[in-house]
Amino acid sequence: MRQEQEFIDLLRARLSTLEAAAEAAVGSALGQDAGTAQARLERDVMVAEQSGLLAAFASGENGLCFGRLAFGDGSDHHIGRIGIRRDDAERTPLVVDWRAEIARPFYLATGHQPMGLRRRRHITTERNRVTALHDEILDLDDAERSGHEGADADAVLLAALDAARTGRMHDIVQTIQAEQDRIIRAPHRGVLVVEGGPGTGKTAVALHRAAYLLYAYRELLARRAVLIVGPNPAFLGYIGQVLPSLGETGVLLATPGELYPGVTATGTDTPAAAAVKGGAAMADALAAALRDRQSLPEAELLIPHEDGELVLDRELARAARDDARATHLPHNLARPHFAFAVIDALTAQLVDRIGADPFGGPNLLGPDDQALLGKAIATSPAVHAAVEDLWPQLTPEQFVADFLTEPTHLPPADAAAIRRERQLPEAGLPEAGLPEARLREAWTAADVPLLDEAAELLGEDDSARRAAEEAQRQEEIAYAQGVLDLSYGSRSHEFADREDEDSEELAAHDLIDAERLADRQEEADHRSAAERAAADRTWAFGHVIVDEAQELSPMAWRLLMRRCPTRSMTLVGDPAQTSEPGGCGSWATALAPHVGDRWDRVLLDVNYRTPAEIMDVAAGIPRAADPAFAPPRSIRATGVRPWAVFSQDLPATVAAAVARESAQEGQEGNEGRLAVIAPREHLDALAAALPTASAGPAPDLTRPVVLLAPAQAKGLEFDSVVVVEPAGFGDSELYVALTRATQRLGVVHSRPLPDGLKLP
Repeated sequence: MRQEQEFIDLLRARLSTLEAAAEAAVGSALGQDAGTAQARLERDVMVAEQSGLLAAFASGENGLCFGRLAFGDGSDHHIGRIGIRRDDAERTPLVVDWRAEIARPFYLATGHQPMGLRRRRHITTERNRVTALHDEILDLDDAERSGHEGADADAVLLAALDAARTGRMHDIVQTIQAEQDRIIRAPHRGVLVVEGGPGTGKTAVALHRAAYLLYAYRELLARRAVLIVGPNPAFLGYIGQVLPSLGETGVLLATPGELYPGVTATGTDTPAAAAVKGGAAMADALAAALRDRQSLPEAELLIPHEDGELVLDRELARAARDDARATHLPHNLARPHFAFAVIDALTAQLVDRIGADPFGGPNLLGPDDQALLGKAIATSPAVHAAVEDLWPQLTPEQFVADFLTEPTHLPPADAAAIRRERQLPEAGLPEAGLPEARLREAWTAADVPLLDEAAELLGEDDSARRAAEEAQRQEEIAYAQGVLDLSYGSRSHEFADREDEDSEELAAHDLIDAERLADRQEEADHRSAAERAAADRTWAFGHVIVDEAQELSPMAWRLLMRRCPTRSMTLVGDPAQTSEPGGCGSWATALAPHVGDRWDRVLLDVNYRTPAEIMDVAAGIPRAADPAFAPPRSIRATGVRPWAVFSQDLPATVAAAVARESAQEGQEGNEGRLAVIAPREHLDALAAALPTASAGPAPDLTRPVVLLAPAQAKGLEFDSVVVVEPAGFGDSELYVALTRATQRLGVVHSRPLPDGLKLP
């Protein structure tokens, strides 16, 4: 142990210099002008690497070095969360990154296939102090003994599983199992589905896969970033430190309700509304509703003109609409084609009226005269009003809000389920002409895919913005030219009497032109690729990872597929845990519309989290509906059976149970975490009975006691769990709630227990 402690001390000394260098490198890169695409890429790659180092240094309590490999050829390598090199001429490795190929024997080597190893050492640290060593002998002919050999090869894994939870997920780099390693290092292209029941490590595998991909495909993913989608804010907070602890920061974490920039989903839907909004039929309904907005006049529209009224009738409007639709452009981008067709038709009317030859000859107006008439019609307020009425310019927010106010192209029951009153504008602001973003729309998570679909259907006519940007640029170039002219005038005055030197003296305008000078004054974009991606709806991510993917609706899948045109995705979930209204559940149902059968599935069937005693109870819920249901196999047992208490005073009984469980943890010296999971209708009363518990939309999971609704519990784990009134849960919600505990489970109920839940 002394030898390893000396190495850790050496490592910390090296890190102090690396940390200062990383901070300086990041500051220098962000201060540089990255004008070209290649320069921005190089900057993004370097900033990602150095920022990752800093993040890993900040997470030093996890231990930057956790293993050592001794090979039969006499070489050995320390393995850590990030790679660190010595400060010597050869830049020899001090610690090998766990993702490097040479580190694979740490996870895959066995006595039957030692992969060249003599021994494998697990190093346990507490911050900078080595607390334990565990050596595995893989070459039985190796006579060396350290005194730290252990007969149980799973001792390190079991110790990690039995450790108290902290409210934050930790990385598993020290205990990655062989089947997990193969998934983590799978090729990044294509769609990979990782399926597994509760506690099988799906989420940890997905996060470590993200870290591996960012390491193996640094240049690609530094430019395009990785998107990780989780079910709720509590889950994202729970996993938020895993990737930084592994030295990776080029990742955007978001819930499905956060994937439309500028909109935060704060509203809630009824289950029926969420199911309808998430259904595949919504895409066709929105498209049809938008075609309805490309309307024809009920009666002739009369356009005033000094030479007599012009007539915009249904046939003229229909021909213009057909021309615009024939472009196959999105609605807003096709609108100018509609407008030009209307203007051309009205101009033709006017030309025929004014320039007609009474004797039947050619029109008396020449091309220039006709062009002037066309310009006059194009600027007519009445023409603009008619175009806006027949083919309005729309924002996604405006269009979806209008649609939900009066849903069309849906069965009556579905339309009734999603119909809602239009929200009023902010107090004191008139609704007419008000930008949609300022209306108090309470968007829900199920609305976000609708907004994204609408954005695709509408398109963005950015011609006005581009024109304004070009005008601004020309102003900047003109200003820069003025600066150069002043510089030239000052120089000419200074050397007016030295004509022989005038041609040799270099001035500013000799070295740079106005356009390049203006470019240098542009404010550099210092945001990372992930930050830029968060603000850009059209961003194409290099890889997308979705946790609890079985919960996504068909409309949510359409949104995600747009975010990843290359279909480089890792999807993690368990169909048996589907609980969201509209969730696909079946992988084939979810993926067939987008990738057909071109996807791979791997199954994780070992439960590392849930003790056998708890899993036996929880498995009764899905088994009641499907007697053939086979839960994941728990690798450990605690000897503690789940308990149940019947009570008509749920808040008081739950408070007593929480106090009893907390005292038990204290007696065991375990500063773990306890969760109370209850149906939403009981949360307020339970919060009053548990004043120290953290609750709400984004509870602090590091607190000793947390109060959660069923949907918030997905993906989380706690030392102890108290499930309240299980009869108020859906079957899949109850299965999730019962499988969150790593040590103890209790149930408090006032109604009969559901079928399949057998407790003493």
